[in-house]
Amino acid sequence: MPGNEPAEEWVSRPPSPALRPFVAEYVGYRQAGRAPGIHRGLPSPYLTLIVTLDEPVTIAAHPDPAIAPGRYDTLIGGLHTAPALISHEGRQSGIQLALNPCGARALLGLPAGELASVDVDGTEILGSLANELHERIRTAAAWPRRLAVLDELLLRRLDHLGHHPDHHPARPLPPELLHAWRRLLSSGGTASVADVAQEVGWSDRYLARHFRTEIGLTPKVAARVIRFDRTRRILQRHATPADDSGPNLATLAAESGYYDQAHLAREFRSLAGCPPSRWLAEEFGNFQVAPDLDRTASRP
Repeated sequence: MPGNEPAEEWVSRPPSPALRPFVAEYVGYRQAGRAPGIHRGLPSPYLTLIVTLDEPVTIAAHPDPAIAPGRYDTLIGGLHTAPALISHEGRQSGIQLALNPCGARALLGLPAGELASVDVDGTEILGSLANELHERIRTAAAWPRRLAVLDELLLRRLDHLGHHPDHHPARPLPPELLHAWRRLLSSGGTASVADVAQEVGWSDRYLARHFRTEIGLTPKVAARVIRFDRTRRILQRHATPADDSGPNLATLAAESGYYDQAHLAREFRSLAGCPPSRWLAEEFGNFQVAPDLDRTASRP
């Protein structure tokens, strides 16, 4: 019956111009009426800040298995190479921010490398601002006002750290590092790390050391995550009732920098913790999976 259909709200937009070097996007969401289940927080090239609305976010398993499960009103997560498993009772709501790792010092007050593979309560990084974000967003009447609150409070945070006498981590990052990161992003993770190091005039080892500190991953692993993120977004775009053709996976693998379709499938299992078909079924239950989607061995 129509009254029993799941209800969903989605809204996305970039932050105010002054925040765009640090925050790529705001995504507001509210889902209700779904069956209880697990959502996978997949590896991506961005740190994550989640501010919840109706209920806390429940992390059943963190990318780092040593971190105990928990419930969070606000959550900050670093770059990672394993999924976070988020359990829900059929409802999820909040705003998720994609944070540029090169802007972590300026906005969070620490390099992104200190958050690699971990999720922490927002108050551990933002202090009382995390509680203020949660309360003001939770009580705002509509999405435009909620996103305006984000702009207001994050701009205040940026200004505070920029003028705080004890805050030194906001120093500009080396232009060579910024170029290398942007080069990997713009190539979809297909650029050769050796070529990127040569472009900026750094050795592979020196570049890797700076990446670990400022990004949280080595250039090689960062490229791997970028490739995966691009690929799963292409798969996601086809996961609609209106598009039952699906992508040509062999072509997608080649265009995304994988050796072949089998390589793509192996990487998906490694980074998502499940094969592509299972992820699509979990996230988009009406998706018709191609029979060879999970093929991990080349045909004879």
